[in-house]
Parts: sequence; C-alpha cells; structure tokens
Amino acid sequence: MKDTVWIRLSAEDSVSGREQRHGDVGRQNGTRQNGPEPRRTRHIGLILAMAVSALAILAGLSLRDARAQSAASASENPANSGHELPTHIIPNIGPAAEFYFSPDGKSIIGDAKRTGDDSYHVYTLNIDGTNIRRINDHGDDACSYYFPDGQRIVWTSTKDHPELPKGNYSDPSDYPQGAELYTSKLDGSEVHRLTNNTNYEAEVSVRPDGQWILFGKQVNGKIDLWRMWPDGSEPVQVTHLPEWEPGGAFYFPHSNRIIFRAWKVADQEAHKHPLPMSLFTINDDGTDLKKITNDDGTNWSPYPAPDGHHYVFVKVLQPGNNYEIYLGDLNSPEQVRLTYNSAFDGFPVISPDGHWLLFASSRDAAAGPHTLTLYLQDISSLHVGPPEVKASAK
Repeated sequence: MKDTVWIRLSAEDSVSGREQRHGDVGRQNGTRQNGPEPRRTRHIGLILAMAVSALAILAGLSLRDARAQSAASASENPANSGHELPTHIIPNIGPAAEFYFSPDGKSIIGDAKRTGDDSYHVYTLNIDGTNIRRINDHGDDACSYYFPDGQRIVWTSTKDHPELPKGNYSDPSDYPQGAELYTSKLDGSEVHRLTNNTNYEAEVSVRPDGQWILFGKQVNGKIDLWRMWPDGSEPVQVTHLPEWEPGGAFYFPHSNRIIFRAWKVADQEAHKHPLPMSLFTINDDGTDLKKITNDDGTNWSPYPAPDGHHYVFVKVLQPGNNYEIYLGDLNSPEQVRLTYNSAFDGFPVISPDGHWLLFASSRDAAAGPHTLTLYLQDISSLHVGPPEVKASAK
C-alpha cells in the first residue's frame, strides 16, 4: 500500500520511532519526533511521531500549465497559488496514518492507536469519523488495503510471531521479521494467513481487478516488490533492483502498471539525510521500468489517481525538511503543490471518484511530540477522477 518504506526522520524533524513505510521509509506511531520518513513508508509501525521541524517559509508556486485539459484545470486551481483547497480533519480516530479508501469511497482502512491499544492496529471507519472498528488486537499491525469487492481486506501483522524481536517499521535495517500478510472480512472474522515465514512482508495493496496482491518482501536485508494470488499462492518477484530499495507500490486503475518509490542502497549506507528517493513505474511482470522523477531530493509515498495518469506524492522541501503533498502527471513534468503547512503532511491517497485527498498531518497537534491524524481535502476541482466522472462533470 502506500509506502512501507520509511524515511528516517532526523533529530531535527523527527518522527517518533518509525520511519515512513510502505514505500515510505516508515510509518510511525502517531507522534512525530524528529526525522523524515519514507511513504507508503512507515510501515506505519506506524504513525510517525513527527516532531515538527523548524518552520520552513512556504513560497506559493505558480505553475504554468502545458498539459491537456485535466491538467490545465489543475494549474488554475487555488492549490497552485499558495493556498490549500478546503481541508478538514476526520474526527474521533485520534493518532493515525496511512489510510486507504474503500472501493465505494465511504470508508477507510489503516493504522491507528486508540485508548487501550498497546500498539498500532488496523482500523476501519467511515470518512465522517463514525463506525470505528478495530480489525486485530494482537501483535503490531501495519499496511492494509481493501479488495475491490469491498467485502474483504488484507493487512499486515506480527501477531503470529511473538517470539521474534519487535523490530522497527521505521528502520529498514530493523524491519519486523515475521511481519505476515492476512485477509479477513470487514469485521475481522474469517482470517486467512497468506504468508508463513520469518521474513518481513508488508506494504501491501491490491490490483483494482482483484487479481493480484502486491507487496514488499525483505530477504536477507534486501527488499523487492512481489505479487501473489489473493489466496497467497504462486508468489512472483516483480523487481530485481540490486542497487535500489523499492517499496510503497500501487497499481494504476485498469492497468498492470505499478507506481513505487525507491532509494539507493548506497545512499542508505551513507546515512544521507534526508534520504534521496525517486519515483518509478513498472509493469507487474517486471518489464518497462521507468524513472519518473529526476531531481536529487526526496520524492516519497506515491499513489495513483483514478484517471490513470495523475498521482499524488510527498516532496521534502528545503530548508527545514518540510513534507508537502504534490500532484504529478505521467504525461507532463509539471507538478502542482496541494498542501501548504510547516507541519508534516504525508501518506496521500485519492478517493475512487477523485473528489477527496486523504492524508495524515501533524498540523493541529499540540506543542511537543506532534501526533499525526487524518484529514480530507476537496480536490474535485482538479478533475483527476475516472473518465466517467470527468464526462458527467462537463
């Protein structure tokens, strides 16, 4: 799912304990301490306890639009002039991060730590903050996702390996070994275990037609992308990138095309901070690998839009290691900035109809450790919904 890769937060912009995962370098517990995280990477061990880094002065970006009609409307949007589109908090859930929409867009699933929880667990809730339900209460949970029928879910947990070290979803060198993948019904019943080993398997998502489960697997310290049937059979390695650490992968709609983030093994070993990351696309048979970002910065936590060519992701702006959300386009180099806040904004996801941007932020957290929680931004004016929605809006 979005990143399980975590970006380590430095002591200056820390996130508590976990990196941003799922393609991010690690999700952490709901509080942010100091340090950058990597998307879809906290494996949210989650939810980044991110301590706000020094305030970064935000300059409004005025992007010139040279793309087709949908991109043009995006560049004309107030989001591109230094002002956010209407944004509101999702009430009641508390510390939470890395959530994903149900196929009908009415519910979300992800990691949260609520009263009585000794760790982060998978929860579902309605997008208005009602009908909150915990799926699992054992071990340490991470990435989760809906199947396209909306009746079953897939999620990550260490619940069957209490004998193994707890590990740290935010540290690629210490990912929880024995993190396994499971499916269940929406109420947490009928749990089926998909993997059975002592490897780290997380950062999970599902192809929009339900044919494949996509996930990250770490073997002997090296991560690559894998896919398997919904029953856990016939796992196939998708990426073979010895010089890169890929993760936080998702399918574009109506396609076998995958978007993911990756960092260089050499940069990780050199302890670069923030860790440079790039975005890529690849077919799920491992062919046609393309690098879609070309700067030297941190580009993390990508997620595809329902129109099939736009995507949202996180850029770490300097100075100040400021995490902000952007809209990109496979058909254009232009990027549109969507968030303007000196707090952490990350783990962006777009609703199936293209109306909402869901993300985690520490923007309203109290002073001290800055807890992440969930927000919705109305991006309907950007017209990144599926073709049928675009057509009806004309």
